[in-house]
Amino acid sequence: MNETVNLSEAHVEQAARRLVRAAAEGVPCAPVRDLIGADDLDAAYAVQQRIVRDRIRGGAVVVGRKIGLTSSAVQRQLGVDRPDFGILFEDMAYLGGDTIPIESVQQPRVEAEIAFVLARDLADGPLDIAQVRAAIAYAVPALEVCGSRIENWDIRFADTVADNASCGAFVLGPRRMTLRDFTPRDVVMSMTVDGTEVSTGNGAACLGDPLEAVAWLARQVRDLGEPLLAGQVILSGALGPMHPVVAGNKVTARITPLGAVTVTFGEGKA
Repeated sequence: MNETVNLSEAHVEQAARRLVRAAAEGVPCAPVRDLIGADDLDAAYAVQQRIVRDRIRGGAVVVGRKIGLTSSAVQRQLGVDRPDFGILFEDMAYLGGDTIPIESVQQPRVEAEIAFVLARDLADGPLDIAQVRAAIAYAVPALEVCGSRIENWDIRFADTVADNASCGAFVLGPRRMTLRDFTPRDVVMSMTVDGTEVSTGNGAACLGDPLEAVAWLARQVRDLGEPLLAGQVILSGALGPMHPVVAGNKVTARITPLGAVTVTFGEGKA
């Protein structure tokens, strides 16, 4: 029994090292499912937690969470069938109008989302939609720049979970709205790259309701002993398909009625 446990821990450590090396060297790696299995949820999150723990020990600051794979369109793109979640760090954050160095995110793909900022912790209680609504200070239009340390985005569920849910960067738009002023599931989204529409969607594409996605996340991380906290940014999930970007691209998402958020991708590294 101990031999099996030790073997599993060794595989988790090997998978974490593979992903960390890919990030440090800027060269995508092979999938990690050969080490931890394609659908082993516990092993995949163990790899993610190991990488996150080491980043925090190195001085990285957690500013929020992301929910991934909430859109059926994105799930079909990536060949998975359930949501996942990851950690947002301070060095991933940008504001609308900023320029993101293209090499700071590996194999970047962009998607449009609603970002929520919490006014209070989500640590106790039923963590249902009513409690989530009461905990949200405001929402803003957002772009998530997904990035994969795994070559050619050759991922299964365990690969993306282990890779911090394919987090790369995120961009927050300028306009803040409270939930008194709009209904998240009713938003309509259009995303353009250099003026050409590349993605459309709506709030219902995000697990039926972005607030349902946040409630799902709140319960998941509370059960792990790491609840959502006041002040954190929560990326609630894609409203439509993601799209690849290259240096020179200008991406704009218009999420009615939240407004627009724009980012440009420049040459070089962060």
